[in-house]
Amino acid sequence: MENNNIEQEEKSGDAKKETYSMIDDANLAAKRMEEANKVKGELLDREEALEARKAVGGNAEAGEKQEPKEETPREYMEKVMSGGIN
Repeated sequence: MENNNIEQEEKSGDAKKETYSMIDDANLAAKRMEEANKVKGELLDREEALEARKAVGGNAEAGEKQEPKEETPREYMEKVMSGGIN
């Protein structure tokens, strides 16, 4: 009987060690996530400020005009031969 009690105490001691370890691991993971979220928030603020400066400065993507690409004589010939130009 006494031997059985010792085994149970050893098992409960292992369970406590494992529980503390799991709690410690969870706390460390939570701390790392909080730090990562803080850094990501700072980066997001910087990105938003950059986008705002682009929009106000006239460099927004929506306002950009694309310059027409000049065709080479070979591209023009291929276009004509394929029926792309009527």
